[in-house]
Amino acid sequence: MAAMSVIGIDLGNESCYIAVAKAGGIETIANDYSLRSTPSYVAFSGKNRILGVAAKNQQVTNMKNTVYGLKRLIGRKFRDVHVQRELKWLPFNALEDRNGNIGIKVNYLNEEHVFSPEQCLAMVLTKLKDTASSALQTPINDCVISVPSYFTNNERKALLDCAAISGLNVLRLFNETAATALSYGIYKQDLPGPEESPRNVIFLDCGYASLQVFACAFNKGKLKMLATASDPHLGGRDVDRLLADHFSAEFQQKYHIDAKSNARAYIRLLAEVEKLKKQMSANSTTLPLGIECFMNDKDVRSEMKRTDMEAICAGLFQRVEDTLRKCLQQSALNLNEIYAVEIVGGSSRIPAIKQLIEKVFHKQPSTTLNQDEAVSRGCALQCAMLSPAVRVREFSVTDVQNYPIQVAWGASPGGETAGDIEAFPVNHPVPFSKLLTFYRSESFSIKAFYNGQIPYPDNNIGTWLVKDIRPAADGKPQKVKVKVRINLHGIMTVSSASLIEAKEAAESESPESEKQNAEAAEQQQNGEQAAGQQGETDLPREGAEATQQQSAEDGEKEKKKRLVKSVELPIEALTFGFSNVELNKFTEQEFKMIASDKQEKERVDSRNALEEYVYELRGKMQSEDDLGLYILQSDRDTVVLQLDDMETWLYEDGEDCNKQVYIDKLAELKSKGEPVQQRKIECELRPAIVEDFARSLQLCVKALELIRNNDPKYSHLTDEEVSKVDQAFQGSYQWLEQTRSKLGAAPKHLPPPITIAQIRQEKCNFDNTVNSILNKPPPKAPSPPKEEKANAQENAKPEPNQAPQDNMEWS
Repeated sequence: MAAMSVIGIDLGNESCYIAVAKAGGIETIANDYSLRSTPSYVAFSGKNRILGVAAKNQQVTNMKNTVYGLKRLIGRKFRDVHVQRELKWLPFNALEDRNGNIGIKVNYLNEEHVFSPEQCLAMVLTKLKDTASSALQTPINDCVISVPSYFTNNERKALLDCAAISGLNVLRLFNETAATALSYGIYKQDLPGPEESPRNVIFLDCGYASLQVFACAFNKGKLKMLATASDPHLGGRDVDRLLADHFSAEFQQKYHIDAKSNARAYIRLLAEVEKLKKQMSANSTTLPLGIECFMNDKDVRSEMKRTDMEAICAGLFQRVEDTLRKCLQQSALNLNEIYAVEIVGGSSRIPAIKQLIEKVFHKQPSTTLNQDEAVSRGCALQCAMLSPAVRVREFSVTDVQNYPIQVAWGASPGGETAGDIEAFPVNHPVPFSKLLTFYRSESFSIKAFYNGQIPYPDNNIGTWLVKDIRPAADGKPQKVKVKVRINLHGIMTVSSASLIEAKEAAESESPESEKQNAEAAEQQQNGEQAAGQQGETDLPREGAEATQQQSAEDGEKEKKKRLVKSVELPIEALTFGFSNVELNKFTEQEFKMIASDKQEKERVDSRNALEEYVYELRGKMQSEDDLGLYILQSDRDTVVLQLDDMETWLYEDGEDCNKQVYIDKLAELKSKGEPVQQRKIECELRPAIVEDFARSLQLCVKALELIRNNDPKYSHLTDEEVSKVDQAFQGSYQWLEQTRSKLGAAPKHLPPPITIAQIRQEKCNFDNTVNSILNKPPPKAPSPPKEEKANAQENAKPEPNQAPQDNMEWS
């Protein structure tokens, strides 16, 4: 069961997929609608939250309280230009809170609530978690979640906060690029060996809202990401919007209605345009578009063919070509070095995009992978690799950093100069750690920021304060080693800082103390060497003065014994993300909403059970071929009238009652309906039970006839035992005849005088009595004494030359 909880989540802007690693391979989980994709939608009502498929289905009717597009809002401020661009297309109300963050205002439980995008996305993750738990019949905790390769530090941290609120433990935030490459490479049996030239594959992932193109190099048992190019604002929805704008202008001219002025109408138009786009991907002929009662009770009609769509979206397709060429340039691959071009993502099915791939790479696109589920499958594989509960084929994944990261530090009063360094250049392998060496006599700060253009208004990553630094005994600065790291999630952080203290060993130290000091220095040195083997790099400090000081210290080491001691320093991080207090608060709110949803579901289920019973019982009561035969006409009319009153109550006063009210009402109705149903069951099952009893009596009669005919099978029975069998037969036979007579005269609308349970009990008593006697084995003949047995064997032994007699055994 532990192995079954290894899941991967493809968290898309429009829909999500869940995959699970099992003994037989990777399997995609279906939701409660038997669909493999779950929309990333959350809706709020006066009674509960609505998640997934149900939320999207009522989007048009509950537009202001249906929230989606959350993946592009998390980790951002309200005044972010990207956020403002997104909010123009989203129908729900968004506001700016006092900290400048995004607030989503909805009506929930008949009250106004303001949720952050992170809280709403946590609700989507809660739905995915419940879907996986229901399908696998086991609690879900550990998972791997996909993220776009272009996500920055802040967005990745925000997604981790979403997972924490929903109660998920994220083993890794896995880039969608790496997940796709892993799901491709791990099943390939013909990859080049480790020492051979790698197999280079280009992947294009064009989904609902973004485009990612990436190059990978595959060898047996490993993959290495070479380059990634992306356009975060180019996807299938951009094609839909251009087509919707085209039809809006046409409808305004043709029908004098403005679809853009009505949010509900525009959402319907987008849904129809999406269907038309998918049809045009498979057909080059002219296709119709029609919407009934579109606006002002007017039906609208139009048509379009593929060439028209390509002309309208020519600007988008040009951006696709630019992204393809950018990836090719960054990868530094020649066209003849590219083995294949794989496409994934729903929008990659557009024929114009396939033509661009042929134009740029001179290869036809390949569809080896499942275009919708490749990312979730890769995440499930990565989760299995990180989980100790599952054994997976060894496969190394080396991802890359998409944006260069600069690390800077300020000057200090002790004379140390300010400086900066590009700690992680673009396409640097991740995860990775580096050691920065400073000489400081007091606390100082380190700042990290992206160096270059990123799809985020602020390139600042964070600031870390390294505290509790003190000068050496002689007042000089001391060596401080700071480890900066990009972890598995792709998040840059300052993971540790150590103060390296060095002082002269006292002359009066005992040999034992000197030995301990030497061992401590050796452990410190071994630790630093081990860290270097893990990919950490020790960077030199800045400044000529510091270099001279280091040279003087190195010369001094030759003359005097020195004691080296490493002291961990506290680090205060000033970075983006919720505090622990906020996370605990949001987690508590989420658990309360989960409990409220569960209570509402139980209430609705109880109401539905009552409503179902009303319709079912009334239909059976009114049928002469069903329960109508087992109840008097007057009683039937009374029960049907009561059922009609119950139906009226359900749709009026009983619409919003507590669960217990419905349970009590159902129990009241069952007290009237179940006796009638029981009479029908008794009447239908009784003939077979009686016939079975009669068959047992008939078998007993045959056994008694054999006994009277002195059958050797029963010769061991005594006269008393035979008499007991005969008495049992006579008594049961008379009881069964009387029962048949009573049941034949009993009316169907009354309880039967003798029930099936009584007949079965009588038959069981009869069978036990008769079988205990008739099936009794005959007694065994007594064994002869040992001496007589030996003599008998000796007498039976033939002469040496004499043939054995018949019916005699040879030993």
